[in-house]
Amino acid sequence: MEARASMLDRVGVVVIGRNEGERLRICLGSLGALAGRTVYVDSGSSDGSVGIARSMGVAVLELDPGQPFTAARGRNEGCRRLRQLAPGATMVQFVDGDCELVAGWIEQAAAWLEGQREVAAVCGRRRERFPRQSVYNFLCDCDWDTPVGETKACGGDVLVRIDAFEAVSGYRINMIAGEDPEFCVRLRQAGWRVWRLDGEMTRHDAAMTRLGQWWKRTLRSGYAFAQGARLHGAPPERHCVRESRSAWVWGLGLPLAAVGAGWCWGVWPAGLVLLLYPLQIARLALRGRHSAGDNWRYASFIVMGKIPEMLGQMKYLLERGLGAQSRLIEYK
Repeated sequence: MEARASMLDRVGVVVIGRNEGERLRICLGSLGALAGRTVYVDSGSSDGSVGIARSMGVAVLELDPGQPFTAARGRNEGCRRLRQLAPGATMVQFVDGDCELVAGWIEQAAAWLEGQREVAAVCGRRRERFPRQSVYNFLCDCDWDTPVGETKACGGDVLVRIDAFEAVSGYRINMIAGEDPEFCVRLRQAGWRVWRLDGEMTRHDAAMTRLGQWWKRTLRSGYAFAQGARLHGAPPERHCVRESRSAWVWGLGLPLAAVGAGWCWGVWPAGLVLLLYPLQIARLALRGRHSAGDNWRYASFIVMGKIPEMLGQMKYLLERGLGAQSRLIEYK
């Protein structure tokens, strides 16, 4: 028991959120003894999230609305406040406000990280709380299931060494999405390693029930791929290059090729080009790890998602060309 308490004394928590409401209450309620060393960072909520956090005894930091809200900015400012609140903390667990921390994860991850001095960040399995509520929640649950062991990137829920976090200046605050893998790129470039353990970490509530929500979330991914490729796309990293090219090929290149084929040679050549879409869906479905029905649903949305991903790429390039300020792309 003393060893467990000593371990927890070295861990602080930063929770970020915006209009998460009851999801935030569940999140903060899952922290247990860590609530006294937790900073909740709010990005302009209008649903009473700040009041919920204060009523549950955690420190609250409300971000200045005069600067753009991003998850990266929230985590950075939250970590700075945590250093004041718990100066003895050597590790910080970042948690998104729509996630519930699984009991025992902190002890498992902190003990493992203590023994792996070359590892800067460790994550576990994030699961959807209601994966069968909608096909969109199911898609999220599939996305969270990444391989166990050394990895190139982690998600928003992660336990990080504070000294490593500060050494690379934390997250890049102007990224509206994709800040987690970009942060891991810089950790690895600084000589650190990133790891995923085979253990339950958090339960996430995507709360996606409409096609429009999935579309916006996927468009945001395309935006992140474009920005990630610009920052670290050069060899040897090639960060997000493959994902960006895939979005352009399937989201724009093939439709234009089909139109060109139809214009030059007629309907049948255009149809042959478009036949590549169902063939790609079949290829992905046959390689799936779920039931046959789930594999086909997942593959279909992966291929369809290339269109909003491509639009996200275009949005990034347009905003960068115009020098416009990036703004959050919210799907909830």
